[in-house]
Amino acid sequence: MSDRAALLKGIRAWLAVFVVCLVLSGATAFPLVHELRWAESLVNATSAPEHLPGLADWITRVRQGLDAADAEYPFLLYGTDWLAFAHLVIAVAFYGPYRDPVRNIWVVEFGMIACAGIVPLALICGPIRGIPFWWSVIDMAFGVFGVIPLYVVRRRIKRLEALTAVPATAVAVSG
Repeated sequence: MSDRAALLKGIRAWLAVFVVCLVLSGATAFPLVHELRWAESLVNATSAPEHLPGLADWITRVRQGLDAADAEYPFLLYGTDWLAFAHLVIAVAFYGPYRDPVRNIWVVEFGMIACAGIVPLALICGPIRGIPFWWSVIDMAFGVFGVIPLYVVRRRIKRLEALTAVPATAVAVSG
């Protein structure tokens, strides 16, 4: 296998992992009410309430809030439907670098910027919305861990670009 083919295969594998994670993250934003009921049952079935009472209390509080919103103001959950949709649309955008990584490196860089933007968003909006700091750290981890495969992909795309670049002397001779 040539260096170019190996780089392309690696780029596509990393992009596929990233896209699967984006799709899963988006898809889980649709059934939030049911997921929180399930999560609360799971947490309460373990020793988490004893060892991590803050986590157990937070999951219960969020579940109660979602139940109340779902019962009285279901239109509020429409916002999370749009969040889910945004994840799915962003995932589709990564087809460009999957198909032609060098030409569409900007999508990867956009994704890296978006991952970096998670940190200030969590630090600013978390306290405003009454989110516990430790939960904001979990949210920020999505950006920190999300940027890792994109960074690897960007480096590989730059190597692929260098391999496929036409030397300046070859262009001058043929022109």
